[in-house]
Amino acid sequence: MKKVSVVIPTFNEEKYIKECVDSVINNDYPNKEIIVVDGMSTDNTRDILKSYENIKILDNEKKITPIAINIGIKNSTGDYVMIAGAHTTYSENYISECVKRLDENKCAVAGGAVVNKPGDDSLIGRTISEVLSHPFGVGGGKYRTGYSKESLVDTVAYGVYKREIFEKVGLFNENLVRNQDIDLNLRIKRSGYDIILVPKAKATYYSRTNVIKLIKNNFSNGYWVINSAKFSKIPFSARHLVPLLFVLFIIFGGIISSFVGFLKMVYVFVIAFYFAIDLYFSTKIKFQKKKLSIFLLFITFFLLHVSYGIGSLIGILKYGVKNGR
Repeated sequence: MKKVSVVIPTFNEEKYIKECVDSVINNDYPNKEIIVVDGMSTDNTRDILKSYENIKILDNEKKITPIAINIGIKNSTGDYVMIAGAHTTYSENYISECVKRLDENKCAVAGGAVVNKPGDDSLIGRTISEVLSHPFGVGGGKYRTGYSKESLVDTVAYGVYKREIFEKVGLFNENLVRNQDIDLNLRIKRSGYDIILVPKAKATYYSRTNVIKLIKNNFSNGYWVINSAKFSKIPFSARHLVPLLFVLFIIFGGIISSFVGFLKMVYVFVIAFYFAIDLYFSTKIKFQKKKLSIFLLFITFFLLHVSYGIGSLIGILKYGVKNGR
């Protein structure tokens, strides 16, 4: 039986780290090691970790996620390496289901489906969780939207990697504060290797609990999708640019249509069409989940898209300025 090294980068995760580590320990795959790379946490994260036996705790003094992951990989001894999130728990069969696909040489990377759960039981917490689970909210990422069929994908969260793939395509790009997993997985795909989504393996992610945190996180994701181009060749898929195109249309479409009369109807139609779709899905979710608000769902979808798109726009502007454009 091949060994799996589970690498968990963390920083100030006292609320979730115990559940995360327990879920990895309780996985039904016996031959594994757990390596936690901590960004010098200032809360009780390290005290919690020290209560466990046989967990390797390493320091990440630079507090940058891909650096933490690479530290873990370099200090691991497994044939396979799983990159786990500290904000997440894993089904008992998570590792074994992913390893099965690797053992069968079906792919170089296997990862499970992400199930979003509210970080708390507040109305906004439950709303954010639903929005982050819906295709209208997060687009074509199959691992996030309840896709139930095993399939080839361009990226997964919490992937289990064959160790040799790092030798062939490199480690995580340490210049990327965000989106380092997308960048690596796309490099793997472009090198001719397959990535498989294994829906039988479930990762439960606890989503953010207020709109401000959601906006900040999504803005940063959008920014780094573009800013990553400074450090990596095409570090995103076309679908990651949709929010940017939407924001550009709102801004420049509004300006141009104010000067060109017949375009005003087109502009109004497109904006109205978007809000109609938003309202449709918000209403549909409300009827499926009785204790939610159509208004909050409607606004949260919009803020999710716009914050990501604005982040990407700022990324373009900063990238252009730094390159003298």
